[in-house]
Amino acid sequence: METDHDGALAERSRARRAALTEGARVPDLDLPDHTGRPRLLSELAGGDPVVLVFSRGWWCPKEQTWMRQLVAAQEEYEVAYARIVVISVDVPEVQAAFRAGLGARFTFLSDAERRWLPRLGLLEADDTIHDPYRPAVLTLRPDLTVHRHYAGDWYWGRATMEELRADMRAISRAVRAPWAPE
Repeated sequence: METDHDGALAERSRARRAALTEGARVPDLDLPDHTGRPRLLSELAGGDPVVLVFSRGWWCPKEQTWMRQLVAAQEEYEVAYARIVVISVDVPEVQAAFRAGLGARFTFLSDAERRWLPRLGLLEADDTIHDPYRPAVLTLRPDLTVHRHYAGDWYWGRATMEELRADMRAISRAVRAPWAPE
């Protein structure tokens, strides 16, 4: 039976997730990258569209499979001036090893201290061993406004590479010349 306290926690979690809905602005997350260097999400966006991935971590076979697909697409993102950023609760050293093993050139951010995890309302409640992020992907405009939010609790709920390409194309069309209205 749900207590008043549980109900209040659930309501706050729903409110936080609402902050990650289409049209909302993602907070300018400040986390160390895979080298341990402090970074801001806005700095990593650098005025470009962003695919922001909230990942369970290196240990999850679903993450490994999906990340390999993302790595296969990274050259496209680079030449199209779009960014990929991954956030997990893995420590920077583990992220660096995972990143190298994948052959990824994009940035991984570490929320090992779980500073942002509760604020964003993305705790995967079923995993009490790792207390990871619930898998989710946000496509962001350069100003960190959410274009689309994909929930990835189940593997087939995750964004496909085709969906991410379509989102990046739509965002680019809206913010880049000659597509942008004059």
